[in-house]
This record gives sequence, C-alpha cells and structure tokens, in this order.
Amino acid sequence: MKPPRIAARAGVVGLALLMLAVAGDESETAPTSVPVASPEPATVAGRTFMSRPDLSAPLIQVAGSRASRQGDRAALGDPVFLAPKDGGPITGPLIVDADGEPVWIHPLEDTRAYDLRVQEYEGEPVLTWWRGQNLGIGYGFGDYVIMDRSYRVIAKVTTRGSSADHHGMTLTDDGTALLITYRKVPRDLTALGGPEDGWVVDCVVQEIDVATGKVVFSWSGIDHVPIADTKIRIGPYTQVDGTFGFPLDYLHVNSVTEDDDGSLLISARNTHAVYRVDRETGEVDWVLGGSASDFRMLGNAEFAWQHDAQRQPDGTITLFDNEAGPAVGEQSRGLRLDLDVAARTARVVTEYLPPDGRLSSSQGNLYVRDNGNVFIGWGGLPFYSEYARDGELLLDAQLLGGASYRAFRMPWIGEPTEPPALAVDDGTAYVSWNGATEVAAWRFLAGADAASAKVVATTPRTGFETSAPVPDEPYVAVQALDADGRVLATAEPGMGASGTIWP
Repeated sequence: MKPPRIAARAGVVGLALLMLAVAGDESETAPTSVPVASPEPATVAGRTFMSRPDLSAPLIQVAGSRASRQGDRAALGDPVFLAPKDGGPITGPLIVDADGEPVWIHPLEDTRAYDLRVQEYEGEPVLTWWRGQNLGIGYGFGDYVIMDRSYRVIAKVTTRGSSADHHGMTLTDDGTALLITYRKVPRDLTALGGPEDGWVVDCVVQEIDVATGKVVFSWSGIDHVPIADTKIRIGPYTQVDGTFGFPLDYLHVNSVTEDDDGSLLISARNTHAVYRVDRETGEVDWVLGGSASDFRMLGNAEFAWQHDAQRQPDGTITLFDNEAGPAVGEQSRGLRLDLDVAARTARVVTEYLPPDGRLSSSQGNLYVRDNGNVFIGWGGLPFYSEYARDGELLLDAQLLGGASYRAFRMPWIGEPTEPPALAVDDGTAYVSWNGATEVAAWRFLAGADAASAKVVATTPRTGFETSAPVPDEPYVAVQALDADGRVLATAEPGMGASGTIWP
C-alpha cells in the first residue's frame, strides 16, 4: 500500500544556471533481498586493473539475488547498463554483468553521459547514450550517440534550434528519434504570483530523422499545456521568481515514447501528469494525473514528480513514481497502471516497492524486460533493482561511487575491434577485453616462443580482469574462449592481439 502523502511546498532549486535565451539546457510477497548500507564517502574507492591501468569503475554491491542463491544465473542473464555521472571513479557509459563486474568501461573527460541502453536502428541492435554538459539542475546540452556492437560510432543525433536534453531519446522503426529540448519564452506570470514580464521554460519535443537531421514532427508544451497546471510555486522561498535568470520550469518533460497506435506518451514531472499526444495534430488526447487529469485516480494510483511513462504490450502503463522533489510521499516506487479509457479511471495493477523505503527526489526509470521482470533505476540514489512481474524483489544493487540517471538490463552482444589487454607482473598474468561479452574463459600459454608455447592454465572469466600464475618464460599469451571453446582472440604483452578477432 502506498504511504500517505506529506504536505510540502513545491519548488525547484538551481534554475539560475538556465542563462541562454535558447536553451538546450539540462535535466506481493516479502522482499527477498537485504538492503545494502550506504558507505561513508571517504571509503568509496574504484576498481583498478593491472591489464588496463587507464580504466577504473565503481564498486557495486549486489544483494539478495534469489536466482544466485538457487544457482540459476541465467534467470538474470543480461548485462546492466549504467552511466555514472556524479563523482568518481568514472564519468561515462558503463556495462556490468549480473554480479556488478564491469564488462565495458568508457570514461569521458570534460563531459557527462546519460541514458545508456540498447535500441534498434536500421534493423540492428545499437547502443545509444547522451553526452554533453549540464547547464543547471535538471537540464542538459548535448547530443545522442549511436554505436554498433563493436562500439563504433555510426550516427549522432540532436534537436534543431537548440541542443538535445539528456532526459531520453527513443528510436522508432522509421529511423527517427524522439528527443526533448528546452527554450525560454516570455509570459505574463501575474496569475501565479510572478512578474507580468516573466519567463518560462518551454519544453519542446522533436522527432528527428537520424540520417538527415531533419525535423519530422515538433510539439511545444506551452502551446498545449496551461501554465496554471504546474506544481511549481513562484516565490522567494523557491528561488524561482519567473525572471529571465530564474525562469519558471512549469512542465519539465522527461520522457517521450510511442503509444500502441503511434501517438506519443509525454511525461511531465512538474505537472505530475502524462499526456497522450496526437502525432499528426499535436493535440492532447487525454491527461493522466495532475490537477487536469481526465482520469479518476482510484485507490493509490496518484503519482508525483514521475519519470519514464511507457505503454506495455499488455496495455498497462508503467512509470517511475518519485514521490519527491520535494517529498509528498514516504518512498519512491515503480508503478503499473491499468487505464479504462471509456470509464476514465486509472487503477494500480502492481507496485514495485524499495526494500528500504528509499525516496528519490530526481531522475529514475522503470524498464520491463523480455522475460516480464521489471528493472528499476532509482535515479538520484545510487541503486538499481529487479522485480518479478508481481512485485517480488529479486535483486538490489548499489553503486559505491556516483549515480546513474537511468539503469537497464537488456540483451547485448559486444564484439570490440580493439584487442584484449595483457600484463604480466611477478609471475602472474592479468588479462581483460573491454566490451567483450562472449568470453567464457581464458587460456594461458607460456614457452620459449609462440610456436612452442603450451597451455599452463585455463580459468573461467572472473570479472573484467582475470589472472593466473604463469612460469618465467620469454613468451606468454592468453586466448579468449567462448562458451564452446572457440578462440575469439589472443593477447600478447606489448603486441596487442594476434589471430582473427570475431571471425
């Protein structure tokens, strides 16, 4: 059951950095896992690797995996996609396995990353992620990168007139991308207690053809959603006075996805509402939630400061219900809603509750996996969790350093073109292959030369880096083996890889 709401004034802090006239500026069973205690900041340390001293990754504590206790790792399977952005030891895209061990580490300098996930482009699976700068709390200024399975950039996409915000990019089957951007526009705000010559942030949705960069569709929030619907209050206590330097971000769109008939579902955090928008006319078909809701929110269906509204194949709508920013509830939750459009009612099908009552005041997402499990990223809090469809908690994990705006668990096969890396130190060989997902084991060889080298050890992949003792021989090499024992590549110290990689 959802906790009672807590009365609080609504305000957003930090809009002062929105200083551009045209802005692309930022932002039912008992649980089976034990919550992970938050570390002291001074104890946070990153993972380092002998074979790749240029890379580092956060430690991740994974707790309470029912599949792990039953020895069924395949039940969890797919890798986890993160983009740590706050603090060390990495800023940039990060893929980890079921145990939180790194698979692919892509550090960035002087920029940040958001929304790393797998999508489909031109019939092939691709990695997509945002890169750019944060110009204020809740805003981003950048573009989206599309990578193939070898981690090569094959396309970039951004909005026109102002750069793309980091809140999400959805690729469509038509080769287009649904994106969000922000602009400041003048408005009379006296009805809300602001200045007559006030300024508001207008959220703009654009559908961009990836190949050409042309705008296929554009939707402006200010043209379709009344400013009076906002939950943000203008006043000295909020640091939002509706001036050019402190504009009213009345809508704050944070996700745009396709509905089952091609219409758009637009989630707006600052009106506590989801809007269904006609793709042809731009008109709002209906509003779910908030003060202008077309639906009666039955039971505990009401949500607040939400993110990531999605229509699921069974017709339900899922979202991440923050319940904070500021707090109006006692804990955040994942939420699955059933909408009766004829009766105009919305009811809760399933709640996905945290193991420790955590309350995330920003960011977050809910992703339904192919197997029906629900995967949640807790946004401003450094956690991700997995649930069975009925709400049973299967796994809870914490990043010990940084946080990720969203988190996903999705199928992915990575086939990097760069070779494995090998280092030998004091009788031990260390090997890794950044981004390779199909390595099941490593075969270590040593001898006088490559022709005479013999196998000295074969060991399963034990994380990003695997090691084994090797004799003091002039030649040492390590072969990457897949699950069938096929050699994928060979690493030699100082020589890169030999043989054919990914035949």
